[in-house]
Amino acid sequence: MTDESPQQATPAASTTPATSATTGDVPAFGWSGYAERVNGRFAMVGFVAVVVIELISGDTFLHWAGLVP
Repeated sequence: MTDESPQQATPAASTTPATSATTGDVPAFGWSGYAERVNGRFAMVGFVAVVVIELISGDTFLHWAGLVP
């Protein structure tokens, strides 16, 4: 009796990079449309956070941050 091991099928590696979950863009470093879109979204979140801090504290951001006496 011969001892034969079953052949295991290995999935072929995909040559195309995975795209973003929300767009068809490929995530990339550097000056790319995807990176600029993500940076813009983070800037919008930061701006809203500053406005919320000003509304809750009743003080300006510059005073709250200690930049203006």
